[in-house]
Amino acid sequence: MTNSSAATGNRAFHALMDRPYLILILTTLFWGGNVVAGKLAVGHIDAHSLMILRWTGALLLVLPFAIGPLKRDWPVIRAKWWLYLFYGAVGFATFNVLVYVAAYYTSGVNTSLEQVAVNIFVIILNFALFRTRVRGLQLLGVLVTILGVAIIATHGDLTRILTLEVNLGDLLVILACFAYAIYSIALRWRPPTHWTSFLAATCSGAILASLGYQATLGNGTANRDNLAAIDLQGWLIAAYTVIFPSVISQMLYVRGVELIGSNRASLFVNLIPLFGTVGSVIVLGEALQLFHIVAAILVAAGLVLAEYSARRGT
Repeated sequence: MTNSSAATGNRAFHALMDRPYLILILTTLFWGGNVVAGKLAVGHIDAHSLMILRWTGALLLVLPFAIGPLKRDWPVIRAKWWLYLFYGAVGFATFNVLVYVAAYYTSGVNTSLEQVAVNIFVIILNFALFRTRVRGLQLLGVLVTILGVAIIATHGDLTRILTLEVNLGDLLVILACFAYAIYSIALRWRPPTHWTSFLAATCSGAILASLGYQATLGNGTANRDNLAAIDLQGWLIAAYTVIFPSVISQMLYVRGVELIGSNRASLFVNLIPLFGTVGSVIVLGEALQLFHIVAAILVAAGLVLAEYSARRGT
């Protein structure tokens, strides 16, 4: 690569990182792809192995680019090691393992509906801790977006909400959402380090937490049979989760929170069921229904409404 092409690529990267809406849409697009990857993973790679490979692979991918920044940022990382461990353990590993365990107890409908709690928890916690207020029009946008998610989750039949059974799995999903909300809010205290340093440090925390979860909730840390059972499709799925949901999405989400705050950035999480549905139609061949289109319009309208109100208030 020539110096001029490298400079052009650098400018393009920095231009992208200053566009909060674009980077948050890309973030949730790749996370939505993770929903499809999870469906494709069944029978090809077990979830605990996928979680450990995901964060280990992310660390190995970032590390070559992070060597220089890590040397410069090491005094900060060493002083704030506990914060990076917290980010990785709570924001990266805990959310995923709780949703994974919840899948054994609750339905996909419940899980999709309950993940809108991320934005709700962020709004509540920001108000409780920092007195961050939400405008009426912004709250209306949040509710419209949640309605769109509910339509996707119930396949257009909102009466299904009345027949949902609440159990341990639902509690675990709510706890997962609470964990990610805490992570989102805690990003306001992120030390001023290079993004590769941040990812390397937090992925290390996620690996340690994942190994702990594997030891306590999985089949133990030394179960080689799980790795031996992974086939080609399983490894390809692991590669996708490493590159896109783990490295790119986490990097972009952190930047999105920096640019517009956790209240507004976390609302984009509600796009995940929408992108997951689109991916299921394209990749898995699932049928596109009218309710999908209605839900997409509602989610988009809610986001626009909430952002319009938030921008007027800034």
